[in-house]
Amino acid sequence: MEFDTGWKTLGRHRIRLRSTKGFPTRVMRRLADVTRLAIDNNMSARARIVDIVFRLERAYDITVGTTLAEDRLCAPQLESAIATVMGLLPDQVNVDVQVVTQEEVDLNFGVYERALAEKLGVIPPLQ
Repeated sequence: MEFDTGWKTLGRHRIRLRSTKGFPTRVMRRLADVTRLAIDNNMSARARIVDIVFRLERAYDITVGTTLAEDRLCAPQLESAIATVMGLLPDQVNVDVQVVTQEEVDLNFGVYERALAEKLGVIPPLQ
C-alpha cells in the first residue's frame, strides 16, 4: 500500500493525489477542487485532470490529459489563477497538458479516464 498516494473523484475527473512528504492533505484535496473548476470552465470537454503531485519545495505539478491540442493554450493562465486562489506564488503551480490522439484512447466514460492515465504513465496498464 502506498501511503503517499490518494485518489479523488470529482465529476468526470479521477485524480491521483501524490505527496512527497507523506499522505495527501486537505490542502491538496482543496487544490484538486479548485483545479477541477478551472479545467471544466476553461478547457474542452475532453480535458481531464490525471495527477496532482506535491513536491517538497511547496510546489504542485498538475497533469492534465486531453485529445485537443488547443487546451495547451490555457495552461499559463490557469497556473496563475489556481496559484492566486490557493494563496501560492505563480511559479509554485505547474500545469502540464499532455495531448494524446483519439485513436489511442476509448472515448467511453470511465474508459477514457483510465486510458488517459495509462498513456501518461500515471498508472500501469491492466494485465
